[in-house]
Amino acid sequence: MSDGIYVGMSAAVARAAQLDSLSDNLANAQTPGFKASRPAFEAFLGKEPGDKSYTAAVATGTDLRPGQTSLTGNPLDVLPENGAFLAVETAAGQVAFTRNGKLSVDPQGMLLAQGRPVLDAQAQPIVLPLNTKVAVDAEGRVTADGQEVAKLGVFQLAGPVDRLGGSLLAPSPQGSAMAVEDARVRTGEVELGNANVLEATVQMVAVQRHFDTSMQAIQTYRRLDERANELGRIR
Repeated sequence: MSDGIYVGMSAAVARAAQLDSLSDNLANAQTPGFKASRPAFEAFLGKEPGDKSYTAAVATGTDLRPGQTSLTGNPLDVLPENGAFLAVETAAGQVAFTRNGKLSVDPQGMLLAQGRPVLDAQAQPIVLPLNTKVAVDAEGRVTADGQEVAKLGVFQLAGPVDRLGGSLLAPSPQGSAMAVEDARVRTGEVELGNANVLEATVQMVAVQRHFDTSMQAIQTYRRLDERANELGRIR
């Protein structure tokens, strides 16, 4: 098999991974708290003369920059300031972090974000008295009929993070999460996804062309191999 086929295949696989990332970013551009993914590529050179060289998507990072904000006027919509995150509990009992501050209260009085229990600074679920008026003030205090019940756990993430699905993130083994003292939140606002729709659309067109070029290269080298085999049989 021609070395050109391996090069074309590695390029096509890398571009396919980039297309998947861009498609996900576009689909979630308006999703509250969504953070865009950014694949990283690396070219690998053969160690010995004659070894094949190829390109691959080696990692996918998460862009933690803030997205656009939307005014909702809902007293249970909150936006942590300075790029901080709310803490929630996953179905597996793990702590995850999100910028999706569209809060709600379930019939049992549990404060939820994305359907997950919201945690306080001690990583405990926040439970509110039933049939009360719930509000959140600028310092993250959660009140029921004007009485403080708990305070939102607000955290800063540092280092690489892993995506747990949707707008949920967790620090990778090399990352960390630290509680923010005197954290402040803006009420009546939510943060939308930080993917730039125009930029992602332009990138998708360019990446699709690169993918098509890689596939054409594979077909060209395949035909060259077939011709070479035919010549060998004729001789």
